[in-house]
Amino acid sequence: MSSLRDVNPRVRGIRTPVDLQGLAARITEQLSQGEKKSFKDVIDVSSGDSHSAGMKPVTFLRQVLAVCLYPQLLRDERFPSDVRLRAQRLLEACDGESVGSYADSSGLLHIRQRISEFITKRDAGVPASSRNIFVSSGAQRAQMVVVKLLSTEEGQTPAGVLTPLPCPHTLPALLDEAGVMSVSYLLEEERQWAVDLKELRRALTACRGRCLPRAIYICNPGNPTGHVQDRKLIREVIKFAAAEKLLLLVDEVYQDSVYAQNQEFISYKKVLFEMGPVFRENVELVSFHSLSCACVAECGLRAGFMEVINMDPEVTHFVDTLLCTDISTPVTGQLALDLMLHPPRPGDPSYDTHAQETGFVHATLIQNAERALKVLNDLPGMRCQPAMGGIYLYPCLLLPEEMRQEAETMGLEADVWYRLKLQEEEGLVVGAGGAAGSHHLRLSILVPADTLEEVLSRLSSFHLRLMNLKTEERHKKRHVFTPHVPIEDGMSPKLNNHLSENI
Repeated sequence: MSSLRDVNPRVRGIRTPVDLQGLAARITEQLSQGEKKSFKDVIDVSSGDSHSAGMKPVTFLRQVLAVCLYPQLLRDERFPSDVRLRAQRLLEACDGESVGSYADSSGLLHIRQRISEFITKRDAGVPASSRNIFVSSGAQRAQMVVVKLLSTEEGQTPAGVLTPLPCPHTLPALLDEAGVMSVSYLLEEERQWAVDLKELRRALTACRGRCLPRAIYICNPGNPTGHVQDRKLIREVIKFAAAEKLLLLVDEVYQDSVYAQNQEFISYKKVLFEMGPVFRENVELVSFHSLSCACVAECGLRAGFMEVINMDPEVTHFVDTLLCTDISTPVTGQLALDLMLHPPRPGDPSYDTHAQETGFVHATLIQNAERALKVLNDLPGMRCQPAMGGIYLYPCLLLPEEMRQEAETMGLEADVWYRLKLQEEEGLVVGAGGAAGSHHLRLSILVPADTLEEVLSRLSSFHLRLMNLKTEERHKKRHVFTPHVPIEDGMSPKLNNHLSENI
């Protein structure tokens, strides 16, 4: 390609947030070269990669995968007997009894059957079929497959998907890549980020004429908000989707991380099948789950799955067709899905260790959520709703007009400006916000407790220092702040100029 003009316009139009990872890498390099700063390392709590943040892998899962990767270990009695037995069964499900073999594009039949068993048990007997299960290289890949099926041809009125605001930070780019319009419906912050039916209707009405609304995207538990929906709300959303003939896309990847008192995860499928035949036989539903979820958090193994309900078989054929473009999901990831969904049972040699490790993850989430919420809400100019589940807190920044104007001079949203300064001064990487008309941060709380304390200490120190600066001092400091970050194409011209002058 000789120039940017040769790049597909759809690709050029993909929305991406200002990339601050370049700054984080630059600061890490400076520290490694002995440059003195007020902090000793960079801490990244912007994503859900809990292993990189210091959380330990689940032993049972890693042991079984180790044996599958090196079958000679099947005879090694240092591994518990249930580990070796599970590894043997998983290897028998692979062609040639090797994880190095290909699998069907929709996933190994054994794994899809095991996923259907998990869903049936989770939903108190509501049946699931392996024919409706599709394994993919992560939940995001599965979502892309379905969204592509919804998209229209170039030049036609685009398809639209109702999406929550705030939403998962990867969703806008995914819809852009597929050529599908995002139709935002605002979540109610003062009700702990609940879905509001009036807002759904408003968003749907407002988008008509601009796109063809085809689906509604739901996060339960909310990402990044942590809201957990109850049975009543789920029923209302299903009725709304049925009345408007919308496909329900339900992101349920944090279903195992509900920790608020008197809250429980209820799947959309379970509620759908509790409703009358008009709903359970006609409402189209696709639900997503992922190996990157809170308990095992094996983000790097890249595996997830979707279950399709009431979809035309001629359409599901093309789900498989699109998955074929990946050839197959990594086999090790598929095997890990089985281990996540079917852990050791009471009486198994690995049960006690597994229960302790997963219990520790949940206890860490509860402790960290309570601790971080208190600290954040004690900071002036910041407020945060409690989370019921998931792995993030999503505080709101109430920055003075002066700071917002300073951000504007750099061509930045105020929360991006805040994050830049936070990285430069404290070596702390937090995620972007994205709620309309306000500024928020995204903080992963699935980190070791001592790491969280360091995060909260750095954030509090920075925030109090920033908020306590007098107007005159703040203006002086404006010319001192020089983020050492390579110039990025995705940054605004004003920010590029600012960085060019100071690097």
